[in-house]
Amino acid sequence: MSLAQRSLRTPIGVLRVTASDRGVTNIDRVAMKSNRVARQSSQRGTPAAQRQADRAVRELREYFAGKRTRFTVPVHLEGTPFQERAWATMCKIPFGGTISYAEQARSMRAPRAVRAVGSANGANPVPIIVPCHRVVASNGGLGGYALGLAMKRWLLAHESRA
Repeated sequence: MSLAQRSLRTPIGVLRVTASDRGVTNIDRVAMKSNRVARQSSQRGTPAAQRQADRAVRELREYFAGKRTRFTVPVHLEGTPFQERAWATMCKIPFGGTISYAEQARSMRAPRAVRAVGSANGANPVPIIVPCHRVVASNGGLGGYALGLAMKRWLLAHESRA
């Protein structure tokens, strides 16, 4: 599989977007110490993968600018069937909304699988686009977030302001 990578600066740090011909495969946070490092993190990939990565960067910029509430760029996710169900369920949570891990488990018809839902959400390779930050603890706490609770807090506040 040929992959293209792009980096973008955001209010929450530098994000690296990786995409295949079929869609976004990964978004992660990177420590950028210079522009040279940013240039090195840009891989070419096929023209189709480049288009997917460029589209994701454009949509993420719009999201952080408060001009996008829904992502349309395709995602190319590979996980267990349970993980893929969890990720698909998160994509149905509206912008600015939240649900609890227990509510997510119930909506997946797996009400006893709350911890498994949390694990699946933590394995989400495309945060923000697949909005795992919108899933919170039943007690009102934030729960967990692979990119850090400060980032989850920021994303939720950003969506509540937009």
